[in-house]
Amino acid sequence: MGGCISAPAKRAGSYSSTRSSRFTPQPDVDRVCRSGVLRTISILKNPSRDNIQDRFEFGKELGRGEFGITYRCTELVTGEAYACKTISKSKLRTEIDVDDVRREVEIMRHLPRHPNIVSLKEAFEDRDAVYIVMELCEGGELFDRIVARGHFTERDAVTIARTILEIVSVCHEHGVIHRDLKPENFLFANSSDSSPLKAIDFGLSTFFEPGQHFREIVGSPYYMAPEVLRRDYGPEVDVWSAGVILYILLCGVPPFWAETEEGIAQAIVQGEIDFERDPWPKVSEEAKDLVRNMLEPNPYTRLTVQEVLEHKWIQNVDKASNVSLGQNVRTRIKQFSLMNKFKKKVLRVVADNLPDEQVDHIKEMFHVMDTDKNGDLTFEELKHGLHKCGQQVADPDVQMLMDAADEDGSGTLNCQEFVTMSVHLRRIGSDDHLTRAFEFFDKNRSGYIEFDELKEALIDDNLGPNNEKFIEDIIFDADLDKDGRISYDEFKVMMKMGMDWKMASRQYSRAMLNALSQKMFKDKPSSLRG
Repeated sequence: MGGCISAPAKRAGSYSSTRSSRFTPQPDVDRVCRSGVLRTISILKNPSRDNIQDRFEFGKELGRGEFGITYRCTELVTGEAYACKTISKSKLRTEIDVDDVRREVEIMRHLPRHPNIVSLKEAFEDRDAVYIVMELCEGGELFDRIVARGHFTERDAVTIARTILEIVSVCHEHGVIHRDLKPENFLFANSSDSSPLKAIDFGLSTFFEPGQHFREIVGSPYYMAPEVLRRDYGPEVDVWSAGVILYILLCGVPPFWAETEEGIAQAIVQGEIDFERDPWPKVSEEAKDLVRNMLEPNPYTRLTVQEVLEHKWIQNVDKASNVSLGQNVRTRIKQFSLMNKFKKKVLRVVADNLPDEQVDHIKEMFHVMDTDKNGDLTFEELKHGLHKCGQQVADPDVQMLMDAADEDGSGTLNCQEFVTMSVHLRRIGSDDHLTRAFEFFDKNRSGYIEFDELKEALIDDNLGPNNEKFIEDIIFDADLDKDGRISYDEFKVMMKMGMDWKMASRQYSRAMLNALSQKMFKDKPSSLRG
């Protein structure tokens, strides 16, 4: 059996190719929950009775997500390679988090074997973590494959769209709504051109009964259907999200875009779709008709997944145009999907190069907040400490800061992680800090960050075999005047656009989007259903 899981959302971490030590769970068992109660929780129904380390040897880290780390692992008896998503119990701070993990495993067990759905091997649980062993997908993300190809056509787009819709169809036939369809949740099984595309993440999926309505806001803003924001939805949301992916495949940008989450939500509710800009004049009317009907704002008149699969554009794959949609589409997809590692490197540089007196002050704050003197800050310690320091930070924001700064996935902050977080909290965008960070990269003091300087700075960041191409992409992304280098002004603009840390926390995302929905719809669910 092959295998299919990747690092969750490259917003949430990218593959690391160097870690290859035997995995040992950290002794991080009884943590203070949000309620302040010490407990050890049991999550899975009918987990394997075996100790996972008696069955599998853990290898390199593949990626990190909000709740844990994904490792490559090998079954000791067969030598078969798999991926193991390890979910630290200390990171599951609410009952909703626990339910999400339990339901994810139940759904993976429930869905039938399918060539385009990642297969669950086995699920384990111990005092520290849940371990989900599944297929190992090593062919890369959907958009990365598109960017790597020199030629992308309408026929390519319809082939991918049909695969995604067949996955949705299987889910709906078995009473499952995916609720988080997005390009990052699809991986190729291997690097071959004929590799199957697989759905790899069911962390926000849920079971449903015909006619059942849901009010919980989940998902990713770009791909979220308007009825999710109205807090009254059903399986139709998956067709909408697939329609957004199809729109991006055909033109390279999302149909609903803005600088803020609120702006994106407003654009989704307004539902105005652009079919005028390049390359839409080159796209067939059949393709545009399908996109239009998948992005129908009213879920009752939107096409069902079966109707989409029966649409003539989907049915006539071989007749779809094989003419390239143009370089602009690939360029836009690359820009849209690129994880800007450069920004995170800058954060580390700023934290590592603060003046000694500032570091000493931050460390002193850490020791004051660490009331039990164990060298780690829990959520409650951080929250109370911030309030004592005059930082009136809401609970979801505290959680977001912890999740973003908790690099080792322990569920707490050590002193160095706290220093990094404090840099962000003190507005890392201050010119003084940014000047020093810029000088760190600008080794020859030319006033610009150039290719070789950035390559040297990121040499330890494991960007993979396409290291130089990745660096070119980072420069292209930040280089506003396109002279092939990054000036200080361009550097400031890039950093002050934000780190997108908010959406790294599922809990923060839910809280933020729910508050936004209440603001837009006057705190009452709004329905288009009859």
